[in-house]
Amino acid sequence: MLVETFDVRFYETDALKHVSNTVLVGWFEAARFPIFKLFTPELDLDNWPLILANYHVDFLQQIYMAPAVSVKTGIQKIGNSSFVVYQELWQDENLKAKGTTTLVHFDYQSQRSAKIPDDIKAQLAAFSL
Repeated sequence: MLVETFDVRFYETDALKHVSNTVLVGWFEAARFPIFKLFTPELDLDNWPLILANYHVDFLQQIYMAPAVSVKTGIQKIGNSSFVVYQELWQDENLKAKGTTTLVHFDYQSQRSAKIPDDIKAQLAAFSL
């Protein structure tokens, strides 16, 4: 699995002294950058080849200001034109949240999904769970 670590910033906390639920989706997205780079190494937004079909997050425990959090990312399923990313958020050696995101390889000119190239499928498979 890929691992990214994030420091919890003060403004990400709420009046109850824990991290706001909206922050996790951002951390999960940022932790998917290595996956995005398989499709567009320069992260070229003018030629972005992916769209988000859905995401689901299970909040398991409260997350606090400290210590830092780690997001573990792997590939759960690879289809013809889409794939599912599985992610876990850990803090202080405790699993705090987990989620999945379905991404679709997309051709903006035809406005249709596109087959994931075999070489990229092979690279995705290297992160399979």
